[in-house]
Amino acid sequence: MEIASKYNPAEVEEKWYRYWMDNKLFHSEPDNREPYTIVIPPPNVTGVLHMGHMLNNTIQDVLVRRARMQGKNACWVPGTDHASIATEAKVVNRLASQGIKKNDLSRDEFLKHAWEWTDEHGGIILEQLKKLGASCDWDRTAFTMDETRSESVLKVFCDLHDKGLIYRGVRMVNWDPKALTALSDEEVIHREVTGKLYYLRYKIEGDPDGAYAVVATTRPETIMGDTAMCIHPDDPKNAHLKGKKVIIPIAGRAIPVIEDEYVDIEFGTGCLKVTPAHDVNDYMLGEKYNLPSIDIFNQDGTLNENGDRYVGMDRFEVRKQIENDLEEAGLMEKVEPYTNKVGFSERTNVAIEPKLSMQWFLKMDDLARPAIETVEDGTIRFYPEKYKNTYRHWMENIKDWCISRQLWWGHRIPAYFLPQGGYVVAMTREEALKKALEKVDYPLTIDGLKQDEDVLDTWFSSWLWPISVFDGINQPDNRDINYYYPTSDLVTGPDIIFFWVARMIMSGYEYRNEPCFRNVYFTGIVRDKLGRKMSKQLGNSPDPIELMEKYGADGVRMGLLLTAPAGNDLPFDESMCEQGRNFNNKIWNAFRLIKGWETDGNIPQPETAKIAAAWFQSKLSETIIELDDLFSKYRLSEALMLLYKLFWDEFSAWYLEMIKPAYQQPIDTETYKITLHYFDALMRLLHPFMPFITEELWQALYDRKEGDSIMTTLQPAQTSVDKILLTDFEMLKEVVAAVRTIRLEKNIPNKDELELQVIGLHNPQYDSVIAKVCRLSSISSVSEKQPGAAGFLVGTTEYSIPLAEKMDVEAELQKLKTELTYTEGFLQSVLKKLSNERFVQNAKPEIVEGERKKQADAESKIALLKENIAALEK
Repeated sequence: MEIASKYNPAEVEEKWYRYWMDNKLFHSEPDNREPYTIVIPPPNVTGVLHMGHMLNNTIQDVLVRRARMQGKNACWVPGTDHASIATEAKVVNRLASQGIKKNDLSRDEFLKHAWEWTDEHGGIILEQLKKLGASCDWDRTAFTMDETRSESVLKVFCDLHDKGLIYRGVRMVNWDPKALTALSDEEVIHREVTGKLYYLRYKIEGDPDGAYAVVATTRPETIMGDTAMCIHPDDPKNAHLKGKKVIIPIAGRAIPVIEDEYVDIEFGTGCLKVTPAHDVNDYMLGEKYNLPSIDIFNQDGTLNENGDRYVGMDRFEVRKQIENDLEEAGLMEKVEPYTNKVGFSERTNVAIEPKLSMQWFLKMDDLARPAIETVEDGTIRFYPEKYKNTYRHWMENIKDWCISRQLWWGHRIPAYFLPQGGYVVAMTREEALKKALEKVDYPLTIDGLKQDEDVLDTWFSSWLWPISVFDGINQPDNRDINYYYPTSDLVTGPDIIFFWVARMIMSGYEYRNEPCFRNVYFTGIVRDKLGRKMSKQLGNSPDPIELMEKYGADGVRMGLLLTAPAGNDLPFDESMCEQGRNFNNKIWNAFRLIKGWETDGNIPQPETAKIAAAWFQSKLSETIIELDDLFSKYRLSEALMLLYKLFWDEFSAWYLEMIKPAYQQPIDTETYKITLHYFDALMRLLHPFMPFITEELWQALYDRKEGDSIMTTLQPAQTSVDKILLTDFEMLKEVVAAVRTIRLEKNIPNKDELELQVIGLHNPQYDSVIAKVCRLSSISSVSEKQPGAAGFLVGTTEYSIPLAEKMDVEAELQKLKTELTYTEGFLQSVLKKLSNERFVQNAKPEIVEGERKKQADAESKIALLKENIAALEK
């Protein structure tokens, strides 16, 4: 292959992704290998690629590509989520732009528009993932509302209903007045809001003096729904209200005063208005004392016929108006500023309304038990482990799950109401009729059945995802589910630990009696340099596609991963992508350098190259061992940095320098072969992180056959590690670095050869390497340093380079004396610290030890500087 002078990511990425797809290299079928399975957290069908997706899918791709290269049968299942609320909102908005209202359409007409939207937008994000290099098995692409998944969802609903775990009832729910649907607790975001605390006067019925009780509330607009006032039984200041009735301001309706220890004596006046239809805690009081519930709100947050003079007004407009009306009527004691937490809809960002509503619920207590145990005993492991506590707290306080939504887009609840009351649950209308005929004693036709209008919460389909993508609900003993399940790793954000992770674990035990995955890797949130979460609204999120066009997919992947420690937020900086692109160029140029060498089979392998090859083999093996350990702990950022240093520092800066032939001279065949072998190993180690450039260079390294790919080769295996050789080499590097520093400081050109003299212990085994990379004419042992020689210490051994002919003695003396003065001053500051008894006694031992090391280093340096000065002054 002809290798271009510059790396062109766009050309390389398109070519190799097409090659991988054409050769079906991502596809997996069950066989006798160990399976490795990941299911994608299905992005919304409405979605386009954002930085969070980029991070999450890059991590998944690294894990799946590495597993593939470990000889496992790797299967990464992609797909999308129908996203009931988000998609319906998009479709409603598009229809509105065409002058069409949802309510003017039949359900079937609306769903036709929703499917058109899905067909247009559903594949966008998956196509974008291909640009990232995602090695998903695209043949297995699933959609939460495709036929297989839909059948699975309905089957599970029917099964859980038959088991008595799904029930229907009027309960207090979180109502979204914009989306016009109930939400689960997890879909409500609580935020601090600065508002007002209103003190309202409730006249005491029949009191001759017109006395009144004062109630403090943040929601005066709900007074029309009051059905009691509550006081604490032990509150002396309100004891006079016991057994009385009070009159609701404006409404003029009398309500009883009840007593309950739930009331906080210290809050407000100690009197609590009880509105069972519009507050969760009031609802519980209403149940306890058998109070009526008066619903005053329409579904869109306006007041209904129970709203007195405010019928048809929006709830927040009523709040403003009622304040004025209460003031005018003399029924407002006072108003104070007040900050409290208010729930907002995660999807529409409007304040939710607690509301009594007929909904479907799933009992969670029994489902939660095995799901708690499996995380507690380590069967399923969380990375980082800190999320175990978050998970446990939520699971131990779990509430029944409201699974119905008042939408049209989604899985319609398979419940059918009967003409004379009651309902049946069945997979189809025909099956429902059979069940109904067994239940009723009156004539009934299929047209007499009315299916529930509601759909299921989106999460009710995605909680089955690891099972349903392998059709394990409809065909619980099929080949795929038996082979690929349980899945191996799940990569997701901690923000959906309850929505999705916990519920998948529950469904796994309910339907397979085993965990749905073994490990959960929680990514952090991608933030900008100011620490803000990236979002379209803030305009602080770069377009991932544009980033990849600018830096290449491998560059962006690397930029993301270098700053992505598990579970911690990622402070994204575009300069990291630039660093990724620079690394690509470094790899490219190293390859061009190697492939540019001529070889000569008649040249024996130099001693330098033998030593370099032995050292790099040990360094490579040591890195592989460390890499395996980092992957076992899901420390991918550190793993990439380890490989980055191995290639940039050890291979390029050291190994290639040690073995490269003289200018325009050939290299011996043995060294060339081993260098290609090492380059091949490095490409395989880097491939999971940087799939495109590694494929391109691996293909160009040797002659390959059609269908060959780096992604189906095995990761390099560890061999023995010569720790003594590695330690010796670190000393060697110090010698080389010091010689190079002297060249730099003394302005000595690289073409000029230098002598290196040694006073003390020195291992001559590596002299050929030192001489080559430092361009030395000789390395010799001497008893004392020559006058004018530049010296340095490595360990306890002193090295010097005679420089008499190469330097300006006066200038050098001045420089050395300046450095001596500075170092002596530094030593005094350290000694002052160490002579302070309080510092030595109170500081951490490692800090004191650090200061003592500074003292020893400074004293050695002063001795050497004085020696050098004395030599020059002779």
